[in-house]
Amino acid sequence: MNKAWFYVVLTCVFEWIWVYGFNTAHTWWQWAVVIAVILWDYHILPKACETIPTGTVYAIFAGIGTIGTVLMDVFLFGGSISLGETLFIAVIIIGVIGLNLSDNKEEKFAMKGAA
Repeated sequence: MNKAWFYVVLTCVFEWIWVYGFNTAHTWWQWAVVIAVILWDYHILPKACETIPTGTVYAIFAGIGTIGTVLMDVFLFGGSISLGETLFIAVIIIGVIGLNLSDNKEEKFAMKGAA
């Protein structure tokens, strides 16, 4: 199970890299690197789904990617963040944590019922 969580973290980091690349790539070889990172990212993502529920993996991938993109825009590209955006980022975090906790309980419950 720990290896799957490593894949989740890795795919989130790669998502941040290719989003950063979208904002900074100007030459064909920079775009080639961005495309290679995207392809590698989508190669790793299914590996995480082998042992962690797909809904949880995708929620974390999308949630962390969204939060990272907003923060990247603010801290690296001079954007701003509103109170509403901050509130909805908190909602995303709560949703991802809640989904993870509920998936783990259902998985443990199903395993007890099968035994």
